[in-house]
Amino acid sequence: MDYKNIYIEEENEIAVVTINRPKKLNALNKQTILELHEAFKELDEDNGIKVILVTGSGEKAFVAGADISEFAHFSEEQGGELAAKGQEILFSFVANLSTPVIGAINGFALGGGLELAMSCHFRIASENAKMGLPEVSLGVIPGYGGTQRLPQLIGKGRAMEMIMTAGMIDANKALDYGLVNHVVPLGELLPFCKKIASRISNNSAVAIKHAIKAVNAGYSYDMDGYAVEIGAFGQCFGTNDFKEGTSAFLEKRKADFPGS
Repeated sequence: MDYKNIYIEEENEIAVVTINRPKKLNALNKQTILELHEAFKELDEDNGIKVILVTGSGEKAFVAGADISEFAHFSEEQGGELAAKGQEILFSFVANLSTPVIGAINGFALGGGLELAMSCHFRIASENAKMGLPEVSLGVIPGYGGTQRLPQLIGKGRAMEMIMTAGMIDANKALDYGLVNHVVPLGELLPFCKKIASRISNNSAVAIKHAIKAVNAGYSYDMDGYAVEIGAFGQCFGTNDFKEGTSAFLEKRKADFPGS
């Protein structure tokens, strides 16, 4: 796909997806959501990519929300379709991706931007980052999973306050809430993320895939997370990665996982 609003850089089994709409503070429009879907799909199918980072261009914004001009005049039916399609092709898609996705929050992550960050498997923020779900100030609610993922990450009371006040929190508050795992200076954000990504890439991609599936199952209303874990644990025993990992441990050497 010919990307217009994003670009991808790959190095040492790590891909960095950068949302590149700086004049719009990297706001998510229909085209950008589609491009992100295709990028994540392509990278997930690439056995040479072990970890994906997603960030925004410039120093002001990760993603400062959705492009409101695209849906300001939508009907009820169109609004519902917008949320359903967005969740399907991007937000839930990223959350359930087999390849680990780290959100590198380099500024404002508001509305759909915070929802995209929360879809990532975990998040790291720069010191200038600010996060919030301001939708109720526009007469609407978060529609890309925000009302579900934010309470899961920070608890119901804090999520209710953030959503109902439409307010923002800074990076340190987000760290205190557990919304992000680390806060670093802006210039160190991508190097820090890549350092963690490198540690992840040393492990079994097959096992990580199963771990993502098992953890996500615990947050699904119609799945038994413990049962999914048991099944995934058993499946790992039939993989070449398990044979290599256990052999390397017993032989006191570093494992070289084949990824199968």
